[in-house]
Amino acid sequence: MKTIALLFLSLFMVKGCSQKNQEELAKAELVYIANTRGFYQKITIQNHEVFVNKTRGEESKGVSTKISEDDWKELVNLFKLIKLDSLATLKDPTQKRFYDGAAIANLKITYNDKEYKTLDFDHGFPPIEIEKIVNKIVLLANPE
Repeated sequence: MKTIALLFLSLFMVKGCSQKNQEELAKAELVYIANTRGFYQKITIQNHEVFVNKTRGEESKGVSTKISEDDWKELVNLFKLIKLDSLATLKDPTQKRFYDGAAIANLKITYNDKEYKTLDFDHGFPPIEIEKIVNKIVLLANPE
């Protein structure tokens, strides 16, 4: 009987944590911007939606698309792994942007009324610590 109760309690806790993590990401706004002289892309993730804006200087968030439940769960799991306070100190693995070999990119996360932002890095070559979530964000904006 104790084993069944413990199993039930464990499942309940896991479900509760999963729901809490989804709510945490729903309260956050993730903004990924990549640009060069001839290219601009702003991707905003907010509350089960991805917005893509390819027009520099435009105030709107851009074209909106709903994020599937599976993709949202993956984003939630990747968001849990980010250490927000260390975003500004992440090292870029390449410097191709210095000679026009890659677009300049950065990731900004607004969470609990506080803004966390990375230093600039090469589009397509994010810091290892955020590589998976950045690649997922870009994939959601360009599903082809």
